[in-house]
Amino acid sequence: MNLSLHGTQNLLHCLCCFLFTLNTIYHPLPVNFMALMRQDPRRDQQNRSNDKSKQRINEAIRVPQVRVVSDAGEQLGIMDTRDALNRARDLNLDLVEVASDSKPPVCRIMDYGKFRYEMKKKQNKQSGHQTKLKEVRVRPKTGDHDIQVKVNSIKKFLAEKDKVQISVAFKGRELAHIDEGEKVLQGILVQLEEFGKLESPPKRADKRINCTVVPK
Repeated sequence: MNLSLHGTQNLLHCLCCFLFTLNTIYHPLPVNFMALMRQDPRRDQQNRSNDKSKQRINEAIRVPQVRVVSDAGEQLGIMDTRDALNRARDLNLDLVEVASDSKPPVCRIMDYGKFRYEMKKKQNKQSGHQTKLKEVRVRPKTGDHDIQVKVNSIKKFLAEKDKVQISVAFKGRELAHIDEGEKVLQGILVQLEEFGKLESPPKRADKRINCTVVPK
């Protein structure tokens, strides 16, 4: 039986496929290998990303050199990782990687337990507080002492991360002296410059001048 070269190649290809299929049936691939073949590349990329985002400390920092910042914020320069770790241990502190993408990575000497506690406390405080809108009212003839009491209240609200609407209310003949109310409002805003900023500028609405101050 005469076969062309092309026909011979096709026959060999079919024979190889048959033998491979037969071998797979009686000798299945290892489970781990099959799982690897089925692995989603997007999941693998996500795992690598999660590993990168983890903050490494002490012996988990395996690069040969790091740029070190002291617990007081002083730049100590590039050091061998082993020397930086020993320096942290001498102070009973930890060596913490804070910028892994830098070349070399930046590490800070700190109390890592205390650092994590403070961060968690801050996150809980931020997530647990819902911003509220407080209102403080004054009049054009409000005395200096009463103005100061109201300013202190506004500072407290801003420190608690709440917004404050300041209203200057006019009544009767006071409507003929809007400028006096504007002066009172400007005096209050000057005292709040270090604690908040204007979300909306002063606007006149009916018998009031209103503005909103938000925390800095």
